[in-house]
Amino acid sequence: MFALFRPAPHQPAVPAEQVDRDYRRLRWQIFAGIFIGYAGYYLLRKNFSLAMPYLIDEGYSRGQLGLAMSAIAIAYGLSKFIMGLVSDRSNPRVFLPFGLLVSAGVMLLMGFSHWATSSVAIMFVLLFINGWAQGMGWPPSGRTMVHWWSQKERGSVVSVWNVAHNVGGGLIGPLFLLGLFWFADWRSAFYLPAFVAIAVALFAYVCMRDTPQSCGLPPVEQYKNDYPEGYNEQHEQELSAKEIFVTYVLRNKLLWYIALANVFVYLLRYGVLDWAPTYLKEAKGFTVDKSSWAYFLYEWAGIPGTLLCGWLSDKLFKGNRGATGVVFMLLVTVGTLVYWLNPAGNPSVDMAALIMIGFLIYGPVMLIGLQALELVPKKAAGTAAGFTGLFGYLGGSVAASALVGYTVDHFGWDGGFKLMLGACVLAILCLSLTLGKKPAAT
Repeated sequence: MFALFRPAPHQPAVPAEQVDRDYRRLRWQIFAGIFIGYAGYYLLRKNFSLAMPYLIDEGYSRGQLGLAMSAIAIAYGLSKFIMGLVSDRSNPRVFLPFGLLVSAGVMLLMGFSHWATSSVAIMFVLLFINGWAQGMGWPPSGRTMVHWWSQKERGSVVSVWNVAHNVGGGLIGPLFLLGLFWFADWRSAFYLPAFVAIAVALFAYVCMRDTPQSCGLPPVEQYKNDYPEGYNEQHEQELSAKEIFVTYVLRNKLLWYIALANVFVYLLRYGVLDWAPTYLKEAKGFTVDKSSWAYFLYEWAGIPGTLLCGWLSDKLFKGNRGATGVVFMLLVTVGTLVYWLNPAGNPSVDMAALIMIGFLIYGPVMLIGLQALELVPKKAAGTAAGFTGLFGYLGGSVAASALVGYTVDHFGWDGGFKLMLGACVLAILCLSLTLGKKPAAT
């Protein structure tokens, strides 16, 4: 199978007068491919959350569904790291669409086959497969960005690309309501986004390319005359798996700090997101349409928040990603307190708090991913992103699914929110370890 993902070979160089024209055209085209392609992954990432209130009505407990949902995070964390290592030695044009098609296939199965939700064990296995396929989205996108955009451009590009999370994730709610309207079937939360994702996978394959050299173009450092410190021709050579993993990941202290921070950022991010439909229904009396729109607003509020965070990180904080992350996480803590302590019967305050959290939380998520890319050579970018994702999903997202579910079962929603607020504090502490420490360019 790995032969399917083999990097595209270098092509003969195009004439010098054609380089700028081809670079400009291909960069727009490729960005559309990775942006819409990655948004497609999020159509299939958290739709199980919208189905959970219906599955609770069928007799499942919150803890059981949280356990089943944790399979996505477990598989995704492992896959993002392992498949990240594979993606650094693969063609992203094939890698990204393939994973999206596998994920869509699982969601179609869960949507059309009632046995697929007939037990916790079956749901766990299917969601594990989905989570593994989901891990094939971020690494090839990261690999693509570090090959097609130079270091000075990358902060802005990554922050814009990162809102693909919110575009895709935010569309789940409206698609779910559309499915309920068309089919009067809550299982449309699975199969309607899957059909859209299949079309997205085809679009991504048409638009994406491997490296500039595979299109007959020079490396982006040469094209933009933007050479990082210590850059040489070896930076264009593929690295061995051992070099990537040992030299540039395991021995990188700053990468460990942001990986640990990612655990707690993800616990809060998904602790709020995954349980929003259930929490708003049970504790705040929201109807299904209101909770679906709340889900949408949470995700899409992250779009301006992420763009603002990227701009502030570059302009106000002068590239100090850690300081920017600390400020945003302090404000996230305030929003989470309001979301928790606001009495039932004030839906506008709940909506505002949820929008505030969504606006703020995706900035630190983006910054951690950006730091991972900046801390290693570009041939190791997918693995570095996968390493931080391994911690975020295997630690934070699993806790958000299973641990929050069982905590709420035993200690109520107050216990769940105390857990999430603790994650805010620990995220701030871990990010503080990187204050004032700009990674050396590689």
